[in-house]
Amino acid sequence: MFTVLLNNLLSKACRASAQYLRLLCYALIVICTQLHAASDQLSEHQQSIDNSSQAGKVVLVLGDSLSAAYGLTQEQGWVSLLQDVLAQHNNPDLATIKIINASISGETTDGGLARLTRLLHQHQPTDVLIELGGNDGLQGHSIKKLKTNLRDMIKQTLAAKTQVAVQQMQIPTNYGARYNNMFMNAFSQVATESQVPLVPFFLTDIALQPELMQNDGIHPTAEAQPLIAQFMLDNWIIPLVLR
Repeated sequence: MFTVLLNNLLSKACRASAQYLRLLCYALIVICTQLHAASDQLSEHQQSIDNSSQAGKVVLVLGDSLSAAYGLTQEQGWVSLLQDVLAQHNNPDLATIKIINASISGETTDGGLARLTRLLHQHQPTDVLIELGGNDGLQGHSIKKLKTNLRDMIKQTLAAKTQVAVQQMQIPTNYGARYNNMFMNAFSQVATESQVPLVPFFLTDIALQPELMQNDGIHPTAEAQPLIAQFMLDNWIIPLVLR
């Protein structure tokens, strides 16, 4: 009788111990799983911090054929060459800058304004260069309309919390001195009114050297592109993008 009772007690104790061990093991598994998940989240958070610290500025060039490497390969154009110069620079703030070239040959300020919303949403740049207006002038467009489009592009870019600079443009005197002067002054007037930087025209000196211009007298040659890239580094990227 005593032996049977003892065996029953031992059996119950063993079952209780086994159940306890199973619960303990389950609890340990849950704890380990949660710790692993927390560790993964911490790693992802740290990776996000690391990526954020390594990420550089994204600059968007909204331009025409002068920035679209007209008559050349894209790799020969000043925008691509400038990207190469930045990537090899020993200044990490310059080396991490990414340039998005949204330039199209023949583009006007009408076209640039129409594309800008999508480009800002798609690329979310930190800086935008508006290199447009030359084709407006070559086609004799209204100076008033040119200025309105420039203002609207500036407003839209600033509303997106993005820095913006306007490129000064020049054209031949096809429509007479009065139109040419109005055209030339339009860019500085809009930049001043909008309180944004005006980048000097990058062909001012190059256009005076026929060997650096294509046969049309409007577009620079491949040999001129490195000079433009250096000019834009000195007059746009360093003083305005890094400010």
